[in-house]
Amino acid sequence: MVIPYETDAKWESFLKYGTRQFWKRKTVIYKQGTMGEGFYYLHKGLVKIVSTTVKGNDRLLNIVVPGQILGIQSMDQQTHFTSAIAAKNSVVYHFSCCQFQEMLKVQPELLTLLTQTIHQKMRTLVSAINMKALTSEEHIATLLLNICEEYKNYEVPLTQQDLADCAGLTRITVYKILRQWKEQGMVEFQNRMFTIKDPDLLRATVYPDTAPVIPSICAR
Repeated sequence: MVIPYETDAKWESFLKYGTRQFWKRKTVIYKQGTMGEGFYYLHKGLVKIVSTTVKGNDRLLNIVVPGQILGIQSMDQQTHFTSAIAAKNSVVYHFSCCQFQEMLKVQPELLTLLTQTIHQKMRTLVSAINMKALTSEEHIATLLLNICEEYKNYEVPLTQQDLADCAGLTRITVYKILRQWKEQGMVEFQNRMFTIKDPDLLRATVYPDTAPVIPSICAR
């Protein structure tokens, strides 16, 4: 099984440098426009990253799953340009800039890991720009593909309710779409896990002109 490069195994020995925090579902971990200092590592739970429009509406940009980091854009100690909201009860570790400097002294290669993460987040953010005009099917497909790319795994640790909460859709809508995709052989879902069976076919839901032989964005 291929696992993400931001794994618990990689971060476990560094959690002692961070501050453990518990956030209840629907609470704001950090808010767009507020001053940031450091970043967060999601240990348990699920977090959605949103951007607030001038009309006060939230637009979903990304879903953060356990083993990934968030809030990294504030490492320059500037204001956050997104908000992070716990989609379910979550445990995070906050690492201040000073704490990260101490971590680098112990293991300098963490700088490469951080750079990779920034690059990945930028790609996800660019992908999210066009999501406003997407249909419900395209929206869910894009979310799953983004998670697949970040998580480097065909198996996505989400429930249908998690996906509905993060996408801003009803669970019935999500269920109907997933059931149709299951019949088409694109996904399987049970308990607390989705398995993307055919990522190329799922990608074609968003990009109809995509050739079916295109290499998968998920590591095999």
